[in-house]
Amino acid sequence: MWGSAIWPVTLECGDVGLRPIRYRDRREWTDLRMRNATWMAPWEASNPLPGGELPSYAAMVRSLNQQARQDAALPFVITERRGGLRTPPAITGQLTVSTIVWGSARMATLGYWVDEARAGRGIAPTAVAMATDHCFRVLGLHRMEINIRPENAASLRVVEKLGFRDEGLRERYLHIGGRWTDHRSFALTTEDVPEGLLNRWLARR
Repeated sequence: MWGSAIWPVTLECGDVGLRPIRYRDRREWTDLRMRNATWMAPWEASNPLPGGELPSYAAMVRSLNQQARQDAALPFVITERRGGLRTPPAITGQLTVSTIVWGSARMATLGYWVDEARAGRGIAPTAVAMATDHCFRVLGLHRMEINIRPENAASLRVVEKLGFRDEGLRERYLHIGGRWTDHRSFALTTEDVPEGLLNRWLARR
């Protein structure tokens, strides 16, 4: 277990950063999501309960913070510095390490999204690599898993660039867009990246 000595944490590589999501990010986060509504719609999680709605921003942050305190999640926003050191980094997406399992498994699941206007610039692979290295090297996890809709070409390119292993199809895995949808499962273990995933990604760019 890691506790308050490790979380909250901020990670950086060049202009790309990961920092904890905050209540005061609501306006910037909401504006970004609204601009990306069409881009995100096919991959948007939905509530399977009849008439169920997704939680508000405040409820989402409250739940993520509670999970972090319970050593079960790392709720980050992805930031990018675009105007030099004097300009505060802007939120350009979100990355959450969730379902952290300790004991004999020591594994987690990672999910992410990035602003459509910033996609294809290496932001998502860099963020995923930083988070994975943190989980492997600092938290001592052994396995990281990412589950992606087979139709989500942009996200599939991220795991391809990083060398995640395709472990096959999970049928009706998550409720997306009002129905249970299949996902492809990708994973890495510490043995796959002894040099560190970020180092390998930067060397390949």
